[in-house]
Amino acid sequence: MYKKQVTFQKIVCLISLVAGALVFVYSLGLLTDLFDTLYSMIPNPNNLDSAKVQGARIYYDMQPFNRTLLRCSIGMILLSCVLFLTNTHSRRKYYIGNAVATALNVVAECAMAVWCHIQVSAFKAQYLTTVDFAELEKRLSRRGTYTDSTFWFDIHYLVCGVAIVAAVLLIVNYIWKKKMMQEEQKLLRSSGKAVSA
Repeated sequence: MYKKQVTFQKIVCLISLVAGALVFVYSLGLLTDLFDTLYSMIPNPNNLDSAKVQGARIYYDMQPFNRTLLRCSIGMILLSCVLFLTNTHSRRKYYIGNAVATALNVVAECAMAVWCHIQVSAFKAQYLTTVDFAELEKRLSRRGTYTDSTFWFDIHYLVCGVAIVAAVLLIVNYIWKKKMMQEEQKLLRSSGKAVSA
């Protein structure tokens, strides 16, 4: 039984690391389509009202969020490394360090997922309601760079979902581990009584 649990906790720790890496990749790609289509529509970034196409300023409006998301993803990767530093992936018994590492990862993954979902949903609504797609298509169709795709907005469901799944699995693993440790303690106490008798 312990082998299954240790294998499970290794997988869970790897999933936590993958969740952080996925957020990192997402933060790098999030503004890809917007850059291709909207960056050239604002000739003067110091004056966002100079846009050639209405709503093009969303590319600049999203920059602070995107920078923060990138920092959060690096933080998530570092926190998942703490799981490995405290041997949460391989330890038979968990100690305070393992509990702290698990708790930090769960909180970070859940907080990032909720915050990212709220922000991206708001920016997607802004994108769909403020950008003049007819004018944008007219300006970009000759260059072949026009897209009205919301792929990078929509894929956040997968990215945030993986983070939430990683958090849930960390909690399940911790509960399973604690239960096994308690059962082991009971077994040791009962065998100790049998030996003393």
